[in-house]
Amino acid sequence: MAKISFALAALCALAVSAPAGPADAQAFPSRDITFIVPWNPGGSNDVMARQLQPLLKEQGISIIIENIVGANGGIGLRRVAGSDPDGYTLGMGTSSTLASIAQGKAQLKNEQFTHLIRVSSDPLLLEVPGKSPHQPLDAFIANMKKNPGKVTIGTPGTYNVNHIFAAMTARAAGVGYAGYVNVPYTGGSKVIADLLGGHLDAGVLKPSESIGQIQEGLVKPIGVFADKRLEQFPDVPTFKEKGFDIFPYGPVVQMAYVVAPPNLPPAIRDRLTTAFRKAIQDPRFKTFANDNSFLVDDLTGDALTKEVEAVTVSLREVATQVFKDQP
Repeated sequence: MAKISFALAALCALAVSAPAGPADAQAFPSRDITFIVPWNPGGSNDVMARQLQPLLKEQGISIIIENIVGANGGIGLRRVAGSDPDGYTLGMGTSSTLASIAQGKAQLKNEQFTHLIRVSSDPLLLEVPGKSPHQPLDAFIANMKKNPGKVTIGTPGTYNVNHIFAAMTARAAGVGYAGYVNVPYTGGSKVIADLLGGHLDAGVLKPSESIGQIQEGLVKPIGVFADKRLEQFPDVPTFKEKGFDIFPYGPVVQMAYVVAPPNLPPAIRDRLTTAFRKAIQDPRFKTFANDNSFLVDDLTGDALTKEVEAVTVSLREVATQVFKDQP
């Protein structure tokens, strides 16, 4: 009898641990999926996730968005990495978290995730309050030169892409890393709030998280951290055309992508990737992307994993140079 009970227990264990097959994928998902956005509500990644939410619902995938902020996205993504690989916990990875990983400032590694699909590639803008006297870009740089160590620039976190570009702005002004005050927040919406309140001289933000305030004239973009102007902001110059090199150590890419825990069963991975791909390629999402000045493509699976590794290497090299004088 004991032998029979042991055999039954072993069979049950095998059934539980067996990789998901085609039948499992057809049944998946049978309940809501938790989608962790490791940034504040109202920020660009939160807004993108909520834009995808109804498009995924049309495909029978219901996601519940949970905002878990802190540590450049590291706190929320640690929860994703430690979750069961059953497809019911996903997260939004970003270059900001990659920057922390690249510098050894996050208790995470890229190997702790299954990379599913890229959601966006985003340009970044230097923005000032709408009534700031320090605009356009030349006037802002001149003010930094005149007042070294006093100009404040808000960024969603520290040691991330936004922080790198804030430091590059100070470098363009010739005042160095210590020549301005970096003010970190847990998300772009917090930066915008303090810009509106006049508590910051500037912020480094994505168009998608500030488009409403820009359109109302409450904040003003004065410089694009890219090699060419944005279609939606044809009057905003790039740093490059003004003679400021903000890529002296190599290219820096800001992107967002969907991750799952490691060892996600192939059938579940394929089901999720297919659903997200259809949502991201939906004309409604593409219109949203165009209106908010971010790019969408079709980078998935192994190709995305390679891109994540390449971006991590680039960020490590750039951050080493940018923050080498950091106390």
